Amino acid sequence: MSTLTVSNISDSTTTVGTSYVVNGSAKAWINFDGTGTIAIRDSLNVASLTDNDEGVYTINLSSAFSAADYAFTSAKGRTGANGGTIQAHTNVAGGAPSASSLRVINTIENWTTSDEQYLNVSFHGDLA
Repeated sequence: MSTLTVSNISDSTTTVGTSYVVNGSAKAWINFDGTGTIAIRDSLNVASLTDNDEGVYTINLSSAFSAADYAFTSAKGRTGANGGTIQAHTNVAGGAPSASSLRVINTIENWTTSDEQYLNVSFHGDLA
């Protein structure tokens, strides 16, 4: 098996170093329905999703990060009275994240936990 080493990617108008592509890409992400029987709509590097309690979920990764100091971002969409609005009130729940999973809690007004229909989380960092 041969290895190809490339330092830049070009589309004939713009060139970007491959380190930006590799380092800037999400290493895992998930789009899921957190209501009723929770369901993953689509994902990358996610092994499973656990429903711990109302608005509390654990995202289990297929390939772990090298350490638990990766970055994550989240967003949600609410239905009903605030339909279509995006609120970023998904936070780490139950302590620090681990290299192989992240427990998140989704809250609404007054920091009340809530199941939501549209939840999204992306992860950035170095895989093990």
